[in-house]
Amino acid sequence: MATVSPLRAAASATSPAPPAVSLARRVVAEALGTALLIAVVIGTGIHANRLSGGDATWTLLAQSLAGGAGLLALLTVFAPVSGAHLNPAVTLSAALQGGLRAREALAYVAAQTVGAALGVAAVHAMYGMAVWSAGTHAATGGALWWSEALATFGLIGAGIACGRHAPRHLPAVVAAYIAAGYWFTSSSSLANPALAFACALTDGPSGIRPEDVPGYMLAQLAGALLATPLFRWLAGAEPARARHPVAVRTNALPMRRQATGRSA
Repeated sequence: MATVSPLRAAASATSPAPPAVSLARRVVAEALGTALLIAVVIGTGIHANRLSGGDATWTLLAQSLAGGAGLLALLTVFAPVSGAHLNPAVTLSAALQGGLRAREALAYVAAQTVGAALGVAAVHAMYGMAVWSAGTHAATGGALWWSEALATFGLIGAGIACGRHAPRHLPAVVAAYIAAGYWFTSSSSLANPALAFACALTDGPSGIRPEDVPGYMLAQLAGALLATPLFRWLAGAEPARARHPVAVRTNALPMRRQATGRSA
């Protein structure tokens, strides 16, 4: 799930977005991009689950393919405008690297949160469901928290390293990592607090009980906090001089679990 960014991805801060892009345009881009990312993840879970008759393996396969493809597209579209964070963990990493001022980071996170809620509402409207409905799937415990921390750690690390040494390949690398995350993590790699929030607003295959979401979010932020200084050191990245966002991933478009009983 990752969740689901020219381009730099999930946490680099090595190449700032054009200064000419106003904060208002960047905030709108983050809200819209996050909404579309959530629509890809939640919508694929619902549709694939219905088509497969509830078969978890086929649903997860569909989600990994659609999630990776959707993330690649969204990173390419929104990176030149806002850096295509689409993920509060990515925004946190960018701020720690000097790529965003505090007020810009807060505006990004607010936009991502609103976008996540709107994305769920848009998908539910397509499938004749209530605008929002609380998730009912229990998803808690140390194993899942560790899974989300590791997934986010790898996402941020991939973004920093690739943004430093192979920026042209960054969207594809990040999308591939998220697609793989559906399969190798026990949580199906949400790796995105905005996506975790969205999962609390749906009772579809991707739904998570609202009380379980804070654990996911804390684990994801912990993964980002650990990965940012380590991978900047490994990549030999210099502290960011500009005060503008960098193209980072999303999302994350990330995505989630179906193999373990839920969709990504």
